[in-house]
Amino acid sequence: MSQDLPAHASPAFTPDQATPRGFPERPQPPTRNISELRLDSDELYALEMATSTSDVRHGEQVSQLPSIISPAFTPPATPGRLLPATERGTQSVPGEGRAEGRSGGPVSDKPKLVEKLPHVECIVRARIPTTTGQEMFLHVYHNNLDSKEHLAIVFGNRIRSRSLDAPRAGESERDRMIRGAYVGRLYPGRTSSRIEQIKREEGVAAGAAAAASEQEQASEEIPPLVRIHSECYTGETVWSARCDCGEQLDEAARLMSLPESGGGVIIYLRQEGRGIGLAEKLKAYNLQDLGNDTYEANLLLRHPADARSYGLATAMLVDLGLGGEQGIRLLTNNPDKVRAIEGPNREVVVKERVAMVPLAWKMGQKGSEEVEKYLSTKIEKFKHMLSPD
Repeated sequence: MSQDLPAHASPAFTPDQATPRGFPERPQPPTRNISELRLDSDELYALEMATSTSDVRHGEQVSQLPSIISPAFTPPATPGRLLPATERGTQSVPGEGRAEGRSGGPVSDKPKLVEKLPHVECIVRARIPTTTGQEMFLHVYHNNLDSKEHLAIVFGNRIRSRSLDAPRAGESERDRMIRGAYVGRLYPGRTSSRIEQIKREEGVAAGAAAAASEQEQASEEIPPLVRIHSECYTGETVWSARCDCGEQLDEAARLMSLPESGGGVIIYLRQEGRGIGLAEKLKAYNLQDLGNDTYEANLLLRHPADARSYGLATAMLVDLGLGGEQGIRLLTNNPDKVRAIEGPNREVVVKERVAMVPLAWKMGQKGSEEVEKYLSTKIEKFKHMLSPD
């Protein structure tokens, strides 16, 4: 019997062991090597459609899957993948009136968006002074979909979390201050989280309070800037030039720190590598060194080209009081985000899209060869609304 075992089989493996009752036999993966495949643009598009619409449940295989796709893999659908790919300039554009469907390419089913927003709760926030001299408040969120700690980086004092400020049974004023549910600033000896104590102890003059109120009302007339940012360890921490993620995060923070900006929020989602994780992302990097672009590499690894979801971001924005018709200004070049972030019932309204133009392009230059290839793929295959001209 041992001579019939594959080379990688465990010595303790018994090939003729009966399949457990109630479970189908495990489908066998394809035997072809990636290097044997010849994928032109049409085949890659078909492969992406298969990874976003395939459905394998309870052992039922879908015969339409290409041979490169594992029959046991059911990737999540990417919300908002079918927005128009019309050429637009890099200036701000209105968020209204977007048509559905993808122009200039094959059209498939409508994007699968979340039917109901997940439950989110801000469990703590803290003031973070930055190296640039600005301050922001870092909020940590828990949710009912995963065990990750997603973040909201809030600039300005007028954006507050409802779930954080809500009273909790049995907590003291000190408990509230420790978890960040306070108004104003903390200081040694403070005993209350309430604004009334601040006014009483610090002796806020009526004239100063009125001036501050007028300034706050003026800033509220400007919809706040919002950036939905997915975690990128390589671009933010180890200085990778394969992407522009670190630059976009820094630029979003800079814009929100400007006095005339009215503040803003960076929603930082823990979905590394467009949702495939860091280990798979590094495999994709190796495929890029072998001649594939970032879009093709995900497909060759049997992942969707973009496996991210934005339901959590929408729910976090609603918790921060940014839902409803007051609207937001969304910092993005990605048309998928514009549609997906509004939620299933338009809980958040994107009043304006603000383009994220690479810093090198602003100066009339080009970035490194690798980042330029990355930006080119974003424009050509992910249909990002960005032009080097």
